[in-house]
Amino acid sequence: MAIPEIIEDEDIFTAIDARTEALQGLRELGPPDLVHLVKQSTKAGNRQTGVYHHVTGIDASSSASLAAYVNTLTYSPQDKSHKVVQGLYCCYNAFSHLDMRVEVKIPGGVDSYSIDERGEKRMTSESLWLETFLCGILRAYSYADDGSGDAIRKIVGFRRFNPITSTETEHKFLDAAERLFFHGRQLGSDPEIQIPNIVSNHLTSGLLQYIRTAGRFTSGVNLFEKLRTRDVEVSSLLASVLISGDEEVKAVQLLHDALQDVPMDYALLDCQASFCQSKGEGEMALECAKRAVTAAPSEFATWARLVEVYVSREQWDLALLTLNSCPMFSYQDKDSPRMPEPSRIVLPLPTESALDEIEEGQPREGEPFESVDPSLRKLQAATYQGTFLKAYSLLTAIAASIGWDQLLKIRSQVFVMEEEYRSERQSIGTSKVHNQNASTTALHAPSPGTNGATTGGLPSAGGEKTDSNGDVEGESSTPPLPDGENMNDASVADQSIEKPEHTVASEVVKSGNDDSNPSNANYTHFQNKRLCERWLDNLFMVLYEDLRIYTIWRTQMAQYRQQQMQYKKSAQEWEILGELAERLHHFDEAVEAYQQCLNIRFSAKAMKGILKMCEKEGDTRGMLAALIRLIAWQHKWYSEFSPDLFHTIRKLIEEEGAVKEFAELNAHPPQGVSISLIDESNLFLWHVTLQGPEGSPYAAVLIAFVLPEAWRTLIVSNSQSLQGGSFSCLLTLPSDYPFKAPTINFLTKIYHPNVSNDVSANSDTIVNINTSNLPKTGSVCIGVLKADEWKPATKISNVLVLVRDLLKTPNPDDPLETRIAEEYKEKRSVFEKEAKDWTKRYATGKKK
Repeated sequence: MAIPEIIEDEDIFTAIDARTEALQGLRELGPPDLVHLVKQSTKAGNRQTGVYHHVTGIDASSSASLAAYVNTLTYSPQDKSHKVVQGLYCCYNAFSHLDMRVEVKIPGGVDSYSIDERGEKRMTSESLWLETFLCGILRAYSYADDGSGDAIRKIVGFRRFNPITSTETEHKFLDAAERLFFHGRQLGSDPEIQIPNIVSNHLTSGLLQYIRTAGRFTSGVNLFEKLRTRDVEVSSLLASVLISGDEEVKAVQLLHDALQDVPMDYALLDCQASFCQSKGEGEMALECAKRAVTAAPSEFATWARLVEVYVSREQWDLALLTLNSCPMFSYQDKDSPRMPEPSRIVLPLPTESALDEIEEGQPREGEPFESVDPSLRKLQAATYQGTFLKAYSLLTAIAASIGWDQLLKIRSQVFVMEEEYRSERQSIGTSKVHNQNASTTALHAPSPGTNGATTGGLPSAGGEKTDSNGDVEGESSTPPLPDGENMNDASVADQSIEKPEHTVASEVVKSGNDDSNPSNANYTHFQNKRLCERWLDNLFMVLYEDLRIYTIWRTQMAQYRQQQMQYKKSAQEWEILGELAERLHHFDEAVEAYQQCLNIRFSAKAMKGILKMCEKEGDTRGMLAALIRLIAWQHKWYSEFSPDLFHTIRKLIEEEGAVKEFAELNAHPPQGVSISLIDESNLFLWHVTLQGPEGSPYAAVLIAFVLPEAWRTLIVSNSQSLQGGSFSCLLTLPSDYPFKAPTINFLTKIYHPNVSNDVSANSDTIVNINTSNLPKTGSVCIGVLKADEWKPATKISNVLVLVRDLLKTPNPDDPLETRIAEEYKEKRSVFEKEAKDWTKRYATGKKK
C-alpha cells in the first residue's frame, strides 16, 4: 500500500494549526479530510516527525470508522525506521461548521471531539456524526478528478476513495440526505448559482451526481418522491431523475402537475425547457426558457438556457443580446487546504502502476523538451471557470456555427460600436469628452438582476473587479478587434447624447415569434442598439486570440506537410493545442493534437480528450484503451475514484452488453424466436417474433385439411400455407440495463391470462415505434421481469424462452386478465377455442 507523506521535520503540528486557523474562513463544503501521524524513530534519540496527507471517501459516520482508517496506517513497508505513535483524523462538518477530530494513541485509546471556528473544543453527538458522514460523501464527489488529472495536480498527497461501495452504505447515504435535505442550502452551491436554495445546492448536486454515476435511478425516484410530499419544489429534481431513468412520460406529467401548483418555479421551467430542447421542440423550449428568465432574472442558469435555445434555433442576434444580459458572478474556488511549506514530500508509487504506457517522464530521445511558446501559455480562455466558462462556451458555439466574420457582423448590428458612437457624438456637435468606458458609464440604471456586474464592481472576463468608473483594478492591455471596433476604448460623449440600454430586462425578453433578422430596421437606429457589457467585450477579445493562434497552427501544419517536413512541438504544447481545438469545436484537429502529445509521453488530459472523442464516435475499442490507461494513471496517483470515468464504464457495460447479446441472439436464436432492430441506430428497441409452441392454442393452424394427403404435405412444407401462430413483440432495454429489467409488450392481439387484453386488432406495427412513442399495451406478467426478481446476470435469450413457454403453459395464479385466468382454470375447452380463434385472426406475424 503506497501512502503519500508530506513531512514536517521541525514543528510537527503546523499542519493541524493551519487547518484550525482556516476554519473561520470556510464557506461551503470545506477542505478534504486531513490525516496527521506522529512517527517516532526506532533508533536512539526517539526523535519524532510529523507526516500528513489528505483523503476523501472514508466512512465518517462515527469516530470508530475514522479510527479504523488511522490504524491501517500504523504499518508502512516503505519506512521501517519509524513507528507511528499517534494519529489524528480531521473531517469537516459543513452543516454545523465544526471540524470533527478523532485522536488515536498507539498504544492507547481513542478520543473524539470537535473544534469550532474559534478553535475551541466541543463535544460530539450522533446528530453531528450524521452531518459529518453526509458531508464526507459530498466532498468525495466534489474533490474527485474528472479523469483529466487537473484535480489530482491541484492538491499534492491526496488519496481518493469511492465513498459508496455497498448497498448498506447507499441506504445510509440516502437516509442521511433525506433527513438533512432541507438544510442543504447551508452547504453553498455550484459557482453558476447565485443564491443556494432547496433544489440548487451542493447536497442536491451530490445526490444527482451519485444517482447518474451509479445508475441508481429507482433509489433516486423513491427519495425525491418522499421529499416532494413535503415541498413541491422538489419536483424538478424528481423530473430530472425520471428523465435520466427513461421515465419520460412520468416526468412530463409531473412537470405539468407541479407547474399548476408553482407556475413560476424557475427550476421546473428550466427542466421543462431542457427536455423540450432535447426533443427538438424549439418553440416550446423557447417559451419555457423565457418564463424561467422572468421567474429568476438574477440567476445565470436561466439566461444561459435561453441563449442555448436561441442558438439551437439559429437566432444569432437574439442569442448575443441574451448572452449580454447574463448576470455574471466572480468564481469562488472550493475550500482547498492552505498548508504551510513542508520539509519534504514523499510520493511512493504503487509497484503495479509502473507501466510504460502511463509514463510521464522525460521526452523520448530526439523529441523536443517541455518548452512552451509564450503565446500558448497566455491563452486566457483556458483559465475560465464558473459563469465565464459557460458564457465563453456559448460564444464559441455561435462562432463555430456561423464563423468569425459573420459573428462580428451581427455583433455590430446589435451593439453600439466605437466608430458609430463617435459619429453620433460628432453629429450632435458635443465637444465635452469623458475618458471613461462606454460599456460601463452609459447606463441609465444598474442591469436588472446582476450580481456584481453593475453594482459593487463589474467582474471582467478574468474575474477582476471594476470600480465605479468602469476601470479595471490593476493592469489592463486589451488588443483591438480585427475591425478596430472595440467598445472598451471608446470615448464617451456628453450626457446630451441619450445612451443606449445595457442589457435586455427579463420582463422584455423577446418572443420566439419576433423577427430575429439582424437587418431589421430596429437594429439600424443608434438609439435602439445596446451597449456590450465589458465582460462580453473581453470574451470577444479572448475568442479572437484563440482563433488567431489556432489559424497560425493550422497554417504552419499545412505548410510543413506541403514541404514534407515534420512539424515539431513539445508534449505540453500539443496538449494546449488540443484543448484549444476542442474549445473551438474543431474535434478532428483536437484528436490529432492529443495524439501527437501521447506519441511523446503520456498525458491524462490528452487521453481524456481522446476518450471523449471515442465516446462521441461510438469507438468501443478506443474507449476501452483510453479508460484502461486513465484508470491506471489515477491509481498511480492514489485516486481510486473518478465519477466521470465510473459513469463512462457503466454506460459502456450497458451498451456493449446489449450489443453482445443481440449479436449472439441473432446468430443463434432460441427455437421459435427471431429478432431484429426496429431502428439500426437504436440498440434499445428490438422487434421480437414468437412462433406459437406446438400443442398450444397459439400454434399455427393449417387451412386445408380436406385436401388429399400429397397436397397436404406440400402445404405443410410451405410456411405461407399456415395461418396465424406468429406474434410480434417489442422488447425495450432501459438505459441502465442490465441493472434494470427489460420490458416486453405484445404488439399482436392475444387471448392469454398473463398478457393484458388491451391491444387493438391492428396494432402489430413497428413503423411508428421510437423511444418517444412506445406502446403501453400488451404488457406481460412474468416473474423474471419483475423489479424485485430481476438479476443483472439474466440473459435476454432466457427471458424470450420463458415468454414463449408462457404461451404453452400460462400461469393463472399471477394473471393480468382475471376473467381469462378463471376461464383457463374452470372452462379449459372454452379458453382454448377462443385462444385459437384469436390466433387465427390476429397472429399473422406481418410487419406493417
